[in-house]
Amino acid sequence: MPFFKDKYDVVVIGGALAGMSCAMSLARAGKDVLVLERHNLPGGIATSFVRGGVEMEATLHEMMSIGPVEDPLFIRDYLDELGVVIDWLRVPEAYRLISPADGIDIELHAGRRKDGTWVCADEIEAAYPGTRKDVNKLLELCRKVYQSVLYLNEHTISKLQTLTQHAALAKTAGYSAQEVIDKYVKLPDDVKKILSAYWIYVGQPLSSLPFTIYAFLMADYFLGGSYVARGFSHEMSVAMAERCRELGVQYECCQEVDKILVHHGRVTGVRTARGDQIACDYVASAPYPNVVYGRMIEPQSEVPSIARKYANAMPMGVSCFSVVLQLDAPPEELNIHGYSVFSCDGPYSTDRFWEQGKHLGGWDYLTTICLNFANPEAVPEGRTSLSITTLPPPECFDGVTADSYFAEKRRIAGEMIDKVSGQLGVNLRDHIIDIEVETPVTIAHYTGNYQGGIYGYQHRMDNSVVARLEDFERDQYIHGLVGCASHQLVGDGMACNINNGKIAAKAILAWMAEDQKEDAR
Repeated sequence: MPFFKDKYDVVVIGGALAGMSCAMSLARAGKDVLVLERHNLPGGIATSFVRGGVEMEATLHEMMSIGPVEDPLFIRDYLDELGVVIDWLRVPEAYRLISPADGIDIELHAGRRKDGTWVCADEIEAAYPGTRKDVNKLLELCRKVYQSVLYLNEHTISKLQTLTQHAALAKTAGYSAQEVIDKYVKLPDDVKKILSAYWIYVGQPLSSLPFTIYAFLMADYFLGGSYVARGFSHEMSVAMAERCRELGVQYECCQEVDKILVHHGRVTGVRTARGDQIACDYVASAPYPNVVYGRMIEPQSEVPSIARKYANAMPMGVSCFSVVLQLDAPPEELNIHGYSVFSCDGPYSTDRFWEQGKHLGGWDYLTTICLNFANPEAVPEGRTSLSITTLPPPECFDGVTADSYFAEKRRIAGEMIDKVSGQLGVNLRDHIIDIEVETPVTIAHYTGNYQGGIYGYQHRMDNSVVARLEDFERDQYIHGLVGCASHQLVGDGMACNINNGKIAAKAILAWMAEDQKEDAR
């Protein structure tokens, strides 16, 4: 018997979060969907691994857009609608920022009160008297932009309606985060630094980060807090894969797609690396456009020149360098007292950190995540699960050869461990039981992501989400082919990838409706 059907409505290339989200939405609409995943596990980099009998989180620091059960945010709502059951755990704080050179050491918490004031505004006020009003004012602006983005995610409206009904978004869309913060409120420089600590999770300095992205991030994290899955990101991936199958999706692992077949500008199917040729009219693609248009479309003569220009012109976003540690003592003995800490050596400057990231090592700005404080049952008694992470552009590894890779990886990991050890006043090297180091090369090998990218293309002023919305339909260069991963419309992070899958499914369903009308004519 043949392993695959003669034809599917949609083939989804890549069974990570975006692909599974897309597949579930399409299956719920009654479409016949096949998901082909190159790895032996679902979820892409949303996974975990076991060392010495202990499960260790591979990537997920914290999940945005979840919110509490009684006041859910849109990703929790969306997953609930799809029937995906995940046991979410609330992260205790938003973050702690430590910058000794600036005299900053402050911990902030999420929450917005019924009177419209924000919990973190009071915490900043306690350290910097006289700032409460302007912090509240800035976060309220962020909340309005956030609500507008969510609305536009679900509705298509005219430019006039955007101007009149979503004024905060319209007025700030053309400005960077730095420009809006500098002009809209009067805050001390140290408070501006405190309110920019999350910049690392979008991988762009505030001077070139669109305010729309900054506003969405800040409002989301500070409205509903952040969450992790009790069973690590692997629990989330498995739950989504199981729900795909329950909805009738055929989900196949260890099936790498080699070619996307196109005839007269329309998708006709895919061919796997083992030679299976599978017919379909629509493809949702996780591989980056650089890979799709560069080698996957068959024949290559079907690739429009504008598609090649688009793929080559888009600036790559950040990748990941992370040192994941199992330590032989509990957090309090290691002077670790919180879940999420942003720390820097030297003066705090997102522009300086961004430039540092382009080079191999010497990174001042690090994120440390101690899983014990969010998911204590996941860590053996008497141990600490700690990760040290920064998100450099993939280009930092351009000069690394196969012969030098492992030495460079160990050198940088040691450098990061020593920096955090200095901040804690504890030599972490003396306490390491297990260690795993992830680099852009790790990501590229594991997922096949172009240059080891995790965040798609850069969200910067000349490539903002507002501009991408304007060009969304024009970016669909081959009929029936849509992007379905972090390189798509929204980018940046696991929650955004789930939303990207929803957007891809919506685009395919709209295409199907138009094609059915055309066939009826």
